[in-house]
Amino acid sequence: MVGGNTPRDVYGFRNWTKPGPFVEYLSTGDKGRFQGFLAALWQAAFTIKSAFKSVYWRYGVFFIGGALCCGIVLPANDPTLLRVLGSGERGTGAASPFVIAMNNMKIKGLPHLVNALLLTSIYSAGNAYTYATSRSLYGLALNGHAPKIFSKTTKSGVPIYSLMVALVFACLSFLKLDSGSVKVLTWLTNLITGGELVTFISICVNYLFFYRALKSQDYDRASLPYCGYFQPYGTWISFFWILGIEIFYGYEGVLKGHWDIASFFSHYAMALLAICTVTGWTLFNRTHFVSPEEADLVWARPSIEWHEALMEEKERAKGRHGSLGMFNYQEKV
Repeated sequence: MVGGNTPRDVYGFRNWTKPGPFVEYLSTGDKGRFQGFLAALWQAAFTIKSAFKSVYWRYGVFFIGGALCCGIVLPANDPTLLRVLGSGERGTGAASPFVIAMNNMKIKGLPHLVNALLLTSIYSAGNAYTYATSRSLYGLALNGHAPKIFSKTTKSGVPIYSLMVALVFACLSFLKLDSGSVKVLTWLTNLITGGELVTFISICVNYLFFYRALKSQDYDRASLPYCGYFQPYGTWISFFWILGIEIFYGYEGVLKGHWDIASFFSHYAMALLAICTVTGWTLFNRTHFVSPEEADLVWARPSIEWHEALMEEKERAKGRHGSLGMFNYQEKV
């Protein structure tokens, strides 16, 4: 910022004035700047993370701080950035604003290091999501909501068939190798992001019902291992915020002159599917909403306490007294 780079360019906060913090998108003037904000808003859905108290500040620094740094080191109208976003390279390391800024400043070697770090991050995320996918399918099979074959495990407890299905979906990433398949991959990305937003909306709805049941049955939230602050207002804020992202997720596809039916369905198909699935399940199985007074809040508690006691006993047998670090970590949530 103060000239400590190869070109000796003292750019400071220049990019915040030209082209400015809010860039026009689809329209001009204030309307275009607001549409640009909405376009960036749904992009944030790709980086939604699980939030634990121990990492609130960490994510705040990395994501908010990272966004500020992007605006400082690279203008929104950078030619390289516009070229990358307009081509099939938007999902690669070439689209990283930090890599582009380093190349603009003629910093050798560092862009390759950033790409290597991105690769390790992607590999870690791939492991996490493969695990989550296989175990989710395994859990559905155990509850009778998926074919029983997915409940089979190896001797070591690995749900092998569920894992194979998860890995098959991972092969879709090879679509990126063919420029003609980039559009298909974009549709898949839109569908996955839309599904993720639906998931977080359902989490908020479930918590609000849970909170209402606690109040109706006079349960003290402070007695629970997990007790968040500013509830239920924080959940209501999250609900409307994520709902807003879901509604405006693919809004540009319905604007006059920009209508694209394929884009519309790729953005909103998961929301429509969720509504149809819940409605169909309710009608087919004749289920109904449980009243707050009738909700069973302790049905799984005995099995959870038994599992925790068993794991603590195993740890004591190894010579490490006290609870597992995993449970201590969760109790701080």
